[in-house]
Amino acid sequence: MRAARRTTLTGLALVTAAAGLAALPPDAEAASPAPALTTAAPDIDVARVQAHLTELNAIASRNGGNRRSTGQGYRDSVAYAKAKLQAAGYTVTEQACTSGCTRGAGPNLIAEWPYGDASKVYMFGAHLDGVSAGPGINDNGSGSATLLEVALKLAETRPSMAARVRFGWWTDEEQGLNGSDFYVRSLTSAQRSAIKAYYNFDMVASPNGGYFINHINSTAAAPMKAYWDSLNLRPEENTEGAGRSDDYSFEVYGIPTSGYAMGASARKTSAQAAKWGGTAGAAYDRCYHSSCDTTANINATGLNRSADGVAHTLWQQAVSATALNRAPR
Repeated sequence: MRAARRTTLTGLALVTAAAGLAALPPDAEAASPAPALTTAAPDIDVARVQAHLTELNAIASRNGGNRRSTGQGYRDSVAYAKAKLQAAGYTVTEQACTSGCTRGAGPNLIAEWPYGDASKVYMFGAHLDGVSAGPGINDNGSGSATLLEVALKLAETRPSMAARVRFGWWTDEEQGLNGSDFYVRSLTSAQRSAIKAYYNFDMVASPNGGYFINHINSTAAAPMKAYWDSLNLRPEENTEGAGRSDDYSFEVYGIPTSGYAMGASARKTSAQAAKWGGTAGAAYDRCYHSSCDTTANINATGLNRSADGVAHTLWQQAVSATALNRAPR
């Protein structure tokens, strides 16, 4: 997630999900159970998500310690994800950012599962670049690796599709949301209208995080909230990330958005620590935009809950109960 701007954004209610984790409080499991979910979404193996993070960390180590959009570390990150997606059967495109991006920034990576109604698209995105100060494993390897593994699980299970699913890994987010802005600007009005919701994932494994959802009471957010409600997590609206991640690029064109994240430099309140565990008064991620944002900076429990919530949302929004539009095996 890019650093906060000093100016205040007005108009749209823009909220990126700064979601967090921590152990449930002692009475959480005794709370009234949330309604049962009807999703058929598969479990996402958090060990596989962590394996992607290990590779992103190694890529940074081989390239001056970072994955900044203008460096080889970013381009190697694109190549890593692209190879896996192509092998899984996705239609994959590298989109050069030809206006608005930092000079020398690498491309956006777009992957579409080519089944389902092309007039209804649900899009899931995360920025793949990091800052120059460190490897960017929570910010935002965590969101990027989560989406990569969910995409691979969709290809592995090959369910019937009611709608198209498209994934985006954005360049140059840390320099001003530039890659996602270029992507949305490059679409025609009809192409934008086809996107029924965009889901953003930026920092979904913060060590002292909380559970936050963008536009928590919106229609787009409903499946995301339902999943975390089923775990009795009592998520909150994210305010820290408002206007600070790639969902903003979609919102300015009127596309509904939501998403998870786990928090950056803002501090956990006493009430949040009582509800979710963790340390009150400490930052959600003390390694935000720092050299210590490595694989040691990942909360595996929160990462797992986020990844499973992403899969639940995808299956609720885009997977069909019929045998139509099933990918061949």
